[in-house]
Amino acid sequence: MDSKMNHQFENVFIHNSSFVDEGVHIGFGTKIWHFCHIMSESQIGENCNLGQNVVISPHVKIGNGVKIQNNVSIYTGVECGDDVFIGPSVVFTNVINPRSANPRKSEFQNTMVNTGATIGANSTIVCGIEIGQYAFVGAGAVVTRSIPDFGLVAGNPARLIGWMSRNGHKLSFDQNNRAQCPETGEEYILANKLVKIAAKSQ
Repeated sequence: MDSKMNHQFENVFIHNSSFVDEGVHIGFGTKIWHFCHIMSESQIGENCNLGQNVVISPHVKIGNGVKIQNNVSIYTGVECGDDVFIGPSVVFTNVINPRSANPRKSEFQNTMVNTGATIGANSTIVCGIEIGQYAFVGAGAVVTRSIPDFGLVAGNPARLIGWMSRNGHKLSFDQNNRAQCPETGEEYILANKLVKIAAKSQ
């Protein structure tokens, strides 16, 4: 891209090998590295980091503090909340039954990746689902259904195999269905097959 394009954005780094289309919003402090393409009307928040060969399709919304590693394409219909981590070569889809001869742009399905979620390297995210806050997708998983907040999934198809803290540690629940993050001491409660952060005592 023309180095003059950098002047359209305040305190944003865009490598000269990358292309940014018209009508794009890029937040303060974001870095976009080699061979990326940011397409029209997409939005990227503050302090994000996009690795090499990342494509952001039209109308995609990316929150603040998001890290997208090398070789990821985020297609129209995908939205990421704040502090999401997307590992190398993650694959998103936006049509359930694609055919080359039958364009289905009117049938794009939405995928929501909520705040703090991690998607491991080489995972595939089938469209039309929601990945909960601070959920964790193991490397190479094929995700075909929604994941609850703090859920840990792995495999093909991905299955719920545990729970993760906000800081990315596997939680071990006791007989009272309570667990602590080993790093922060933050407490969690498991009830009705869902996990939430325990209320702090006064």
